[in-house]
Amino acid sequence: MGKTNKDMKLPEVPRGKPKSGRVWKNTRMARASDMVAIKSFKTSWNRKMQAKSDKMAVKLREKELKEARSAKKEAARLRSEEKKKQKLENERKSEIVQPIRDTRKIKRMKKTQLRTIEKR
Repeated sequence: MGKTNKDMKLPEVPRGKPKSGRVWKNTRMARASDMVAIKSFKTSWNRKMQAKSDKMAVKLREKELKEARSAKKEAARLRSEEKKKQKLENERKSEIVQPIRDTRKIKRMKKTQLRTIEKR
């Protein structure tokens, strides 16, 4: 039987040093068109939709938690504000007040005394 070109092994020609000096690089034996293209990894439509719905559920849960935290903070702020108002009101009730009937007294007062006066 006759030998074909593919069966015949040609003697390998010793290659010299590359001009670039990069001796560690191999020469390509196959052309780019001969290389086998690998199918890129593609997820199915159902998987994509499942991932999307999972992501949306996580975002919704995060939003709920955030809103709950902010509502709790707001409630605490309102409570403390109410407490402050109540405290001030109680202080005002318990004060001993001396009304000034003679307005000429105010004119005779010094600055430090005038600072202590409150108008109600």
